[in-house]
Amino acid sequence: MNVETQQTAAEVKQLKACINDLIGVVALPAIWSGGEPSQIARTLLDVLLNMLRLDLVYVRLEDPLGEAPIEMIRVAESRSLTGRPRAIGEVLNRWLGDDPQQWPPLARNPIGGGDMSIVPLPLGLQGEIGVIVAGSQRADFPGQTERLLLSVAANQAAIGLHEARLLSAQKRVANELDQRVARRTTELAAANEELRKEIAERRLAEARLHEEERALKRSEALLAEAQRLSSTGSFTWRVVTDEITWSDQSYRIFQIDRATPVTFGLIDNRVHPEDLPAFKERLEFARSDGRDVELDFRLQLPDRSVRYIHVVAHSSRDEDGKLEYTGAVQDVSERRLSDEALGKARSELAHVARVTTLGALTASIAHEVNQPLSGIITNASTCLRMLAVDPPNVDGARETARRTIRDGNRASDVITRLRALFGKEGAATESVDLNEATREVIALSLSELQRGRVILRSELADGLPPVTGDRVQLQQVILNLLLNASEAMSGVHDRPRQLVIRTERDEGDRVRLTVQDAGVGLDPHGVNRLFDAFYTTKSGGMGIGLSVSRSIIESHHGRLWAAPNDGPGATFSFSIPRGPEGVKAAQSLGAMRTSSATDAQHVMRNP
Repeated sequence: MNVETQQTAAEVKQLKACINDLIGVVALPAIWSGGEPSQIARTLLDVLLNMLRLDLVYVRLEDPLGEAPIEMIRVAESRSLTGRPRAIGEVLNRWLGDDPQQWPPLARNPIGGGDMSIVPLPLGLQGEIGVIVAGSQRADFPGQTERLLLSVAANQAAIGLHEARLLSAQKRVANELDQRVARRTTELAAANEELRKEIAERRLAEARLHEEERALKRSEALLAEAQRLSSTGSFTWRVVTDEITWSDQSYRIFQIDRATPVTFGLIDNRVHPEDLPAFKERLEFARSDGRDVELDFRLQLPDRSVRYIHVVAHSSRDEDGKLEYTGAVQDVSERRLSDEALGKARSELAHVARVTTLGALTASIAHEVNQPLSGIITNASTCLRMLAVDPPNVDGARETARRTIRDGNRASDVITRLRALFGKEGAATESVDLNEATREVIALSLSELQRGRVILRSELADGLPPVTGDRVQLQQVILNLLLNASEAMSGVHDRPRQLVIRTERDEGDRVRLTVQDAGVGLDPHGVNRLFDAFYTTKSGGMGIGLSVSRSIIESHHGRLWAAPNDGPGATFSFSIPRGPEGVKAAQSLGAMRTSSATDAQHVMRNP
């Protein structure tokens, strides 16, 4: 293919592209038909920017009503727009002049450095609709084809914008006409409705008057019935004349005949003699003070029965400025008797609560002291046997005597701590090494665990921080959990009776102790009786151990809970703050954190 043929093919290709672009521009009115001017402008800018590979395309649409013009701008993707469309328009006007027809073909680039070839296109015959400015930094811009496309696009846009303005004006005129018609129609309808209402009101005036009279009579009857049911009467008192007006219920309360005029002398005869001086004094104060009145007194009726009365009255002034009272008088005898009965019931309930607390305390002492007393008896018997042999085993007897003294001190400490727990005195607070306290409890209960063929495994965490609390009380809890776990495995014969006691750090600067057994597990029917005093699943238990343990842990600002194991058995745990700062943090938080979803299904086993 020779050069001439190639040139011809390029021109044909360029012509086809121009025709396609021209067809696209001519088809634009179908896209923005019926649209708003701003929509037409946006579509035009986007099409021209992409079709002609422009660096900048700007449009300003004049408002036919004299409002601020609509200004838009689009730049190529490689450009960054740093100013508003109005600012770009001001730059163009300042550099090129107010008349787009006089703009030079080359201008300073308003969105960057260098020069830019621009093509201003007025919208409308005299630019009355607005102006389009297309700009590019290409040296061959604008070509003949590009001028043609810009011209056709401007003409199409001018036609579309003109039609949009006409359509907008038609809509505006139609809306104004509709509003005027609607407003006039509303005014006529309102006038007609006013006439209709006036006619209806005239017709119903007499009927309404009769209905009001009937309603007033009905209200008076209802008020009288309500006063009778509530034992409440009403009255008025004109202070200057001592004129008193009573309702029917007031007459019934004072047991005075309805036809008898009411006077203060008649009322004084009904007031209980013991309350009469205070009653008169309060009335004289009301005469001079003019404030609202509220008083209670007793009536002594002709049959010698006594009724309790409550009176409230509101003061006001009539049109002449004279003081008068409007009030209510209520017979509160039934309520007074109920209050007295309630007070008596509360007193009896308080007595029962004291007796119940004393019973719980007694049972707690018996439960907690039983173990050291058993040790005392065993050691005393051993001491006697050692002294009875020939020759006497003095060293052994001396050691058993020491153990007897130790168990006696333990029993005394238990009683002292229980008194402190259930009384107002605080616990003996000290720094406690929970691992050391646990080892002492294990040593104390080791023989009991061995008799029960329990395999004990201790997992005490290294570097466990100390806790602040009562050492004896915490050891009571640990011992109770160990013995409970041992007894829970007493009936197990098909698997090892393994017991794990573990200490570890817990979240929130706390320390946790866990006792895990392989026993019978937890009873789901005891879910609603968690840690209740005197609730037990043992035939010989008193149901106090876990109740006291929970009280001890809560007094240390901690919590005690249980959970079923994945396999057989159950796990009991308690968590308490470490050190004095941990206790303060627990006090400031107030409530313990919510149990986990697993804890929510826990069932406590209370011996």
